[in-house]
Amino acid sequence: MQLKRTSFVLLISSLLLVSCQKSLVTPISTDPTAIGTKAKTQAVVQAFDEDFESGSKTGYAAADVALNSGSWNLNDALIGTSASDQKNGSRSVRIRNTGTLSMNFDVSTGASTVTMNYAVYGTDGASAFQLWVSSDGGSSYTQVGGIEITVSSTTLNTATFNVNQSGSLRFQLRKTSGGTNRINIDDFIINSFDGGSGGGTGGGSGSSTADNTNLLLGNPTGATNSTANADNYLIDQTYYTESYNRDKGVPNWVSWYVGSTSLGSVDRSNDFRADTNLPAGWYEVSNTSYSGSGFDRGHNCPSADRSSTTAANQATFLMDNMIPQAPNNNEHTWANLEAYGRSLVTAGSEIYVVMGSYGSGGTGSSGSATTVDNGHVVVPSNIWKVIVVIPNGNNDLSRITSDTRVIAVNTPNINSISSDWTQYITTVKDIENATGYTLFSNLPASIRAALETKRDAGTAN
Repeated sequence: MQLKRTSFVLLISSLLLVSCQKSLVTPISTDPTAIGTKAKTQAVVQAFDEDFESGSKTGYAAADVALNSGSWNLNDALIGTSASDQKNGSRSVRIRNTGTLSMNFDVSTGASTVTMNYAVYGTDGASAFQLWVSSDGGSSYTQVGGIEITVSSTTLNTATFNVNQSGSLRFQLRKTSGGTNRINIDDFIINSFDGGSGGGTGGGSGSSTADNTNLLLGNPTGATNSTANADNYLIDQTYYTESYNRDKGVPNWVSWYVGSTSLGSVDRSNDFRADTNLPAGWYEVSNTSYSGSGFDRGHNCPSADRSSTTAANQATFLMDNMIPQAPNNNEHTWANLEAYGRSLVTAGSEIYVVMGSYGSGGTGSSGSATTVDNGHVVVPSNIWKVIVVIPNGNNDLSRITSDTRVIAVNTPNINSISSDWTQYITTVKDIENATGYTLFSNLPASIRAALETKRDAGTAN
């Protein structure tokens, strides 16, 4: 599990990947010349992740900038590279006054959601921004969701806008308050609509049926983002979604999607770190919490499944994506299973993955233990994963049938384990019986029942 940006995407010549939802207001006309839009359309295969690493603009005057995803107009904005610019990688957009960041092109696959990272520049005060969408090549725009995001921290946070709109779209980010205070914007991600009926994972049960979203198959435990639900706490980490268990210091499960645009050439970041966005007062497992325990910091969502952008890769190194994992289990058995999953993607499939652990007590390189980090982190006895494999395409949920390939694996968390993951193949039903979870709640009951009892043939498939 220790291999390995969501984000989320590499851009082949024009564009790439993402995910989300909806809500719109009445269109208002704007002057295309004032915002630098152009009446040109660029086709996009799915969606994309613009990390602003490829562009250069050192002044605030309005101008177009060629980026990996296409041409963007930066008005009262520039590409910041200073130490005061908050960023993933070496660059981010810096906007002042009522500046704008505008796409000069359309994405042809619509959008389920749009996400971006944001923070205060340097020691500046608070500001706010909005996201606007155009379906007519930039002639008029509609505010997305009527939402205004307040920026008050120098820590990069993620904003998610629910769009749920098909057709050719372009987006514009508008700084709306704060005067000369500056903000940074990074990792602008568009998830394609793909005919899905929703997206994102915030609130409620965290269910989604939009293509390429982390919870397409369902929320296995009905996790919510209420602090009253501390041992089944839903966290949307953009590049994966998890049910976190505060008292165990590990996830109950983590769910994510892998497609061709999830995989790229970004190096493994190795920046293991505490998740400082956990609710106030919760213990934050740190990068040294497993030190000397004989257990690896074992990824749930692997680093190598998120190699499209730096932000995507870094997201996998949050400690609430980790479990104490026996080294041989992590570095051999699980690494082989993860690599096999990615090989299916490179061969023309897309996969939906959910992984978790249960029980107490494992055996690492220094012997057996039930907890590490002075009792703050429980060592699981078992580690499981379910992979649903479908050919590349759209309307993914409707394409999952009783004949769909499902790989279910359940391993003991021990160091004497075989490196051959196929020895631990089981059924979804067996995992559900061991955990009490429901793994395919978004599927029709008849299809779910058929898939729960299938036993995969392993690499012989």
